[in-house]
Amino acid sequence: MTAPADADRAAGAAAAVRHHYDVGDEFYRLWLDSSLTYSCAMWEPVGGETLDGGGDALAVAQERKLRFHLDAVGADRARAVLDVGCGWGSVLARLAVRHGVPRSVGLTLSERQAAHVRSQALPGVEVRLENWMDYTPQGRFDGIISIGAFEHFATPADPPAEKIRIYREFFTRCHRWLTPDGVLSLQTIAYASMRREQANGFIQREIFPDADLPTLAEITAAAEGIFEVRALHNGRFDYARTCEEWARRLRARRDEAVALVGPDVVARYERYLRLSAVGFRMRRICLLRLVLVPYRGTDVDGPGGPAR
Repeated sequence: MTAPADADRAAGAAAAVRHHYDVGDEFYRLWLDSSLTYSCAMWEPVGGETLDGGGDALAVAQERKLRFHLDAVGADRARAVLDVGCGWGSVLARLAVRHGVPRSVGLTLSERQAAHVRSQALPGVEVRLENWMDYTPQGRFDGIISIGAFEHFATPADPPAEKIRIYREFFTRCHRWLTPDGVLSLQTIAYASMRREQANGFIQREIFPDADLPTLAEITAAAEGIFEVRALHNGRFDYARTCEEWARRLRARRDEAVALVGPDVVARYERYLRLSAVGFRMRRICLLRLVLVPYRGTDVDGPGGPAR
């Protein structure tokens, strides 16, 4: 296979995201938590914390994860935050309502997700149906959060050097979009003991087409000289438990799910959640949370201001 050009890559990513995320909001609402957070939760409490989840353990774990990323970028004092891959807007909602951030921008490739975020009329929030490769900001951000989007940046056709080039382009743009004291909080699934050649064909074809996971080595190589890794966490057990909880909730409401999307789609998701949980528990894949701060005084800064 030949690596796609950037324009073809953007079009392919949009089609792949629509294939997965536009199945229907009501389907996802059956088995996600009330915030529609579709990414790895954080299950272990920190100190004597108390988080309100209305008795829903998944909601509490997702709230803990969201707080991790919001704290990482200093949401309490931020004036502007960018969310790359904003999903159904759980980060944007907290930025606007809980933290009072005056300007928040969310990027998504899913029309359904964009419509859902806009329907909330969140103060100071702009959601854009746009790839990060095409985005030109109107000012710098105090923080950038990206949860679960990085996995879609490269394709199985990309050789390792091309993957690193794409990731480095993302890091370069984030560096230029951030204020001098800004922070990037990144969460992504990554290959662990499994090589990309061993990736499950079913998931690559039917669940996340044209998506390829990074390795930690590729991420750090791409970030070298651009960002310092301030913190790195592997949450593979968190993601195994999250997938298992999603699968349990989907089974509990299977009849409703079948009525919405049909038995084939439900069976496909049940299989994908089961395989993913096993992959995390067997160390074949992992879940990386990275807090990155930009190096300053380098050529990456450019001649002045945000750049494409």
